[in-house]
Amino acid sequence: MNPRNGHILSIFEKTGAYLKGHFRLTSGLHSPEYLQCALVLQYPAHAEALGVELAGQLKGLSAGSPVDIVVSPAIGGLIIGHEVARAVGARFLFTERDANRVMTLRRGFTCREGETALVVEDVITTGGSTAEVVAVLHAAGVRVLAAGSIIDRSGGAADVGVPRVALETMKVQAWDPAACPLCAQGVPVVKPGSRPV
Repeated sequence: MNPRNGHILSIFEKTGAYLKGHFRLTSGLHSPEYLQCALVLQYPAHAEALGVELAGQLKGLSAGSPVDIVVSPAIGGLIIGHEVARAVGARFLFTERDANRVMTLRRGFTCREGETALVVEDVITTGGSTAEVVAVLHAAGVRVLAAGSIIDRSGGAADVGVPRVALETMKVQAWDPAACPLCAQGVPVVKPGSRPV
């Protein structure tokens, strides 16, 4: 890892949220490191501080445009998205996957054509979930100003279709399961996030 913002990683280390082992990421890739944002965000003071910091960086990307809504993919982005929405004074919505695994707005959430939005996630690895949320909003006629996350595991490489910031950018090793050296060594894989292996 090549951290650029040491105070973010120190929060993860203090809360036991920086894990080492053999993990299956939401993207399906395998990695020897995992950042479990829920262990940080369980503390409201940390959640608020990270939300305020991320909101400040997102405001810089959106060139002062007013923000109508902040939207996050469930489940990982919910707390940080809500805190960013609070910090920018916007409504907060979230997307979920339907029975066919398609990202969609549910639970009566709606957005109006012409609204402006920020998309907020806890961790980006490939950018897939964030890009799906951006697509849902674009299809509804919403102008997505920018996207943000607490952690960017891609080293800045993930493309989500809109300008993007992260509080911590790092390059963490990740492998396709077929090429995973930990699998080859017989090390059991675990999925510490919200979805089972």
